Amino acid sequence: MTNKKILITGGSGGLGKQLTDLLLSKGYNVSHLSRGEGKDNRVQTYRWDVNKGVIDEACIDGVDTIIHLAGAGIADERWTEERKKVIIESRTKSIALVYDLLKRKSNKVRFVISASGIGYYSDRGDELLTEENPPANDFLGRCCVLWEQAVDEGEKLGLRVAKFRTGVVLDKHAGALPKLSAPVKLGFGAALGNGRQWMPWIHWQDVAGMYLFAIEQELSGVYNMAAPNPVTNKQLTQAVAKQLNKPLWLPNVPAFALKLALGEMSTLVLGSTKASADKIEQAGFHFKFDSIDKALTDIYGR
Repeated sequence: MTNKKILITGGSGGLGKQLTDLLLSKGYNVSHLSRGEGKDNRVQTYRWDVNKGVIDEACIDGVDTIIHLAGAGIADERWTEERKKVIIESRTKSIALVYDLLKRKSNKVRFVISASGIGYYSDRGDELLTEENPPANDFLGRCCVLWEQAVDEGEKLGLRVAKFRTGVVLDKHAGALPKLSAPVKLGFGAALGNGRQWMPWIHWQDVAGMYLFAIEQELSGVYNMAAPNPVTNKQLTQAVAKQLNKPLWLPNVPAFALKLALGEMSTLVLGSTKASADKIEQAGFHFKFDSIDKALTDIYGR
């Protein structure tokens, strides 16, 4: 068993909860940094207000590792200029606030592991994308670059830094899957756009597992967080329909309709990102769910 103390920003979100469960089961001491009161009595919750620059200084006491998951939901609202600012600053200002505290107060923090987004590459067709590929020059690409740069500031404080470019996390209750499966359940499922765009999916258990792996192996640098066998939007829609025993008979939802409904945010469903999992696998990580059928069988079989 371990006595490492881990502080999670954004710990009350879906992934934060799953990761907290996993870390506690492995004997880690976990605390959260949150805007609201903590609802999990197994962890100590410290308060912060990123916009006001306020943070409970006790949050870093005894902490060895910080996991940075905080950030406004990318797909929660239309991308107005104001919303884009919120999306970026909720990621960059939040880690800057933590680093500012580390500079002024003595601490034992050695390691920062941060989420980033597979949107770093954005829409790249059929190209297989490794961590060496340059970022896209659109909103998602720029957001991820600023996010990673803000996290990398930790290196100046002598911290080890690891970043995960997170793909489409498959979870029955959160993220993209409930939105995709809802019309399928009603018998109105359809692929989006031409359906050929690649979806860099990953099962939520592998997401939590990869964070644990990063802690245990002391990873540094950047890694794609996507399963080794990407599927197209059409293949994913078909796989969900198969799991739910529903027919797919409608034509694809045309791209122009999605652009009309979602605006610039339509790139989230129309963009094609085929991400390579080679680097994390070569580091020794084993995916529990390496095929879409295996992942969906687990998710819908529960």
